[in-house]
Amino acid sequence: MGCYATLLPTPPPYHPTPLKPPSPNLTLTRRSLLFLSTTTTTLSLPTTPTLSTTLPPPPPPDTTITSRVFLDFSICPNYFTNRNLGDDLSNCQDSEKIGQLILGLYGNLVPITVSNFKAMCTGSSGSSYKGTLVHKIFPGQFFLAGKQGRKDKGEVKTPMELIKNNESIESKAFVLEHSRSGVVSLALSENDDDDDVKFNTNYHNVEFLITTGPGPCPMLDGKNIVFGTVLEGLDVVTTIAAIPTYKPSENIRQYNDFAERIGDGRAKTARAIWNKPLKTVYISDCGELKVAKPTLSPSLP
Repeated sequence: MGCYATLLPTPPPYHPTPLKPPSPNLTLTRRSLLFLSTTTTTLSLPTTPTLSTTLPPPPPPDTTITSRVFLDFSICPNYFTNRNLGDDLSNCQDSEKIGQLILGLYGNLVPITVSNFKAMCTGSSGSSYKGTLVHKIFPGQFFLAGKQGRKDKGEVKTPMELIKNNESIESKAFVLEHSRSGVVSLALSENDDDDDVKFNTNYHNVEFLITTGPGPCPMLDGKNIVFGTVLEGLDVVTTIAAIPTYKPSENIRQYNDFAERIGDGRAKTARAIWNKPLKTVYISDCGELKVAKPTLSPSLP
């Protein structure tokens, strides 16, 4: 038997249909944009390297000691029991000297505070710390002096010749901490001048505190202006800190807290004697020390 070959018809030649250009009226929908975004390759541009923007730390506070003053402290045993009206503490006949403090002052950091404090030590302000009381002692923390009021009560006479102190609203005045014993600070949060004194148009705050240690007093930081340090006489600070003070009983404290909550003004008056020393500790003399080289290297705050 013979073989027959079946010839298949030749397919027509393939001519691809050319792609039509997109219509100028083509509208892309949100779905088509989403589709394109998932199918196209995102090109990442090279990033420009960024330079470090770390700023150098601020310079440390300038605690250069620009001047020095002295404060002599004494005890007048019978001042409040045997005296005439108008007697000055500096004239106490049976005075018992405790000792002398030499203070170094930071005149570059807080020049107005330092200038006013020196004026109170020399008497050029029209007033002086001489013959005035250490009126509060907080054991293990600090003592207060320089409260204004009646001179015959051992308080500071209102000074009239002082510079208006705007440093109390400057942040740089509060950078130093009450980190150890012997820190000298202008009392702002701890100031207890009477309201009638503070409301005087010529009022200048001259009340100051000195930390007694042994530890720091962080509750004073940022609220009071540190302007100096004890250079000599820390043993005197320790002696003053050890003087016994009036301490109210727990019952009295509770009654006082209740009276304050109900707005009884006598509560504040009663607290005025809390932490008051049971001995008459006072500044028997004070002044500025004139030295050949007043400026000392910075001390630790």
